[in-house]
Order: sequence, then structure tokens, then C-alpha cells
Amino acid sequence: MSARFLCRYFYSGVRGLTNYCLSCCVNTLLQTLFATWELVDLLKRWDRAHVRPDGGCNVPLELTKFLVAMQSGEEVSHKNFLHCLDRNGVQRFLFILNLIQKQMDDKTLAEQIQALYKISLETHVQCLECDFVQTKDSYLLSLPSARERGTLHITGSFFEEQVLRGMNCFFCVQCETKTPSKQGVRLLSLPPILCIQLKRYRSNGGFTRKLGYQVTFPETFNLQTTVPQAFSMDFARANCTYTLYAVVRDSELVHADDSHTYKVSWEECSHLMEENTDTQRTC
Repeated sequence: MSARFLCRYFYSGVRGLTNYCLSCCVNTLLQTLFATWELVDLLKRWDRAHVRPDGGCNVPLELTKFLVAMQSGEEVSHKNFLHCLDRNGVQRFLFILNLIQKQMDDKTLAEQIQALYKISLETHVQCLECDFVQTKDSYLLSLPSARERGTLHITGSFFEEQVLRGMNCFFCVQCETKTPSKQGVRLLSLPPILCIQLKRYRSNGGFTRKLGYQVTFPETFNLQTTVPQAFSMDFARANCTYTLYAVVRDSELVHADDSHTYKVSWEECSHLMEENTDTQRTC
């Protein structure tokens, strides 16, 4: 399950999509992307007249054509987009963003699209013998989370420091050998759109078990309040308050491919977006 939070709100009409060979997970993702006006605006700025599909599988090209057609209100099929994806993959969102970076010839626009979701991090490792600290910058496109007392606990234990010992010892440049170390992650910057992923499955004895519990999503939250220890000294943003925009969930069955998107609106209601229907539900 993932929750998508926004600092700024925009509402666009939603429509049900045809289910092609268990494409419901991709359908809900497409509906969420369609409602993301920042992404749609950037894709529409892309000059794609000279773009030739690579074997008929250019993800940013097919995604742009589909989202633009959706905006026009035309009857539209997303079969061509589905043909570009491995529908058995579990990381479709990251897969799409990675292919936008790889296949889009306008690298400036591709970077702007990634920046909508990019969470910049600093990983630091401190040697427990000499206190020497090594740092490395990286990024994520979504944050992991955990459930705590029935409420979504943003980031969970992701930012808690871990002690590395034994086979996990880290090479210390100053000691010139592997030593027990303390590792942690800190935020350098946050994006306009923050995607939160909630762990829903657990492997036990070779079997996959669906974690069945109810989760309450906060309407707004401030990361500086919930996880003040998560910020680097070089953090580059003042406002860390986000508002819930949509919740994307899959079915209650481990082996069933069935997904839904719940989209929150200003009118205190949500829209349940399924394959062929759009049902309004009150909160």
C-alpha cells in the first residue's frame, strides 16, 4: 500500500479504466498519475514529435499520449502502455520513473519529473573505535513506513541508527580495517509529492502472508514534528507539512491482483477508482 501526499492540491476528474488481463494495479497507478497535475504538465511540455518508439515500448511516450487523451475526455485505451510494462513486477511506479529517465530524450524535463518525488538522503557511518565518520549522498522515490497502534507511522524505524558488527562491520578508512560501526540515514531534502509505502506482506517459512490490519491515515502531518531526528544539518527545506491526497491499495488476498485508489478531495469525500467505474464515497 502506498499513500501519496501533496503540499498543494489540484482536482481533476477521474474515470474507470478497462481491466486488460489483470491490469488493475497498473490502472490504479495510472489514475493516480493522471490526477497528478504537476506530472501531466511536465509531460505535455515534452516535444515528442520526433520520438520513435523503441520496439514499440517507449514508456514516457505511451504514458504521455494516454494522459493527454484522458485530459481531453476522449475514449482511450491504455493497451500500448501496458505492453511496455512487466505487469508481474511489484515496483511498477519505480519502474516507470526509471524508464522516463532512460527513454526520455529531454533530460531536463526527465530530471524535473524525478524531482517531483525525489527524497535526497545522507547516509553516515561512524566507526565505534576511532569515531571517524564517512558520509554518502543518495536518494529514494518513496519512504518506507510502519503501522503503530492502528495509525500510519511515517517512516517507522527507517531513520533509527543501527550498529554494524560481525560480518556487517564497515571498512574504516582511518583504521584501515573493518570495524564495528554505527550507521544512520538523514534527510537532505523533501519533494513536493511524498510517496509513503506501507509494508503489507511478510515471508515466513517460505510462505507469503498478508498482514491484515486496519490503518488510519492522518489528513496532514509534519515530518519535522513526527521525526525531528531524521533531518540533516544541511536540510534544504523549511516547510515539511504534507496533506493526504490519495491512498492506493491492493486486494485482501495474497494471490489476487486487485487494486483500488482512494482519492481525497476538498469536499470532504473520497473517490474509489476501480477498473470500469468511478464511485464517490463520503469520508
